[in-house]
Formats: sequence, C-alpha cells, structure tokens
Amino acid sequence: MKKIISAIMILGALSACAELKDAGRTIGQTTKEVTTDIGHATRDTTKAIGHASRDAVKSVKEDLSKEN
Repeated sequence: MKKIISAIMILGALSACAELKDAGRTIGQTTKEVTTDIGHATRDTTKAIGHASRDAVKSVKEDLSKEN
C-alpha cells in the first residue's frame, strides 16, 4: 500500500514540475518578446532623433552659408 501511495505522490510531483516548467517557459518567452519590442522602439526613436538632428544641422549650415 505504501508503494502505491508513494507512486501516486511521485506522479503528482512530476505533473506539478511539468506545469511549473511550462509556466516558466511562457514567462520567459513573453519577457523576450516584450524586451525585443522595447529594444526595437528605442532603436527607431534614436534613429528618428538622429535624423532630425542631422537635418537641423544641415539647415542651419545652409542658412549660414546663404547669409555670407
């Protein structure tokens, strides 16, 4: 009888481990997707700021050249 109860408990523990592993995998995948999205948004924003700054500097240079 003890062996049967022990076997049932072990199977229950293995089932719980599988569920925890699946939950961990889901959390990890979601975290990866979110950080990737944040990284891409940051990259795009930085690129846009860089282009706007470059264009502003070019415009100022052109204005200064026209005045001279």
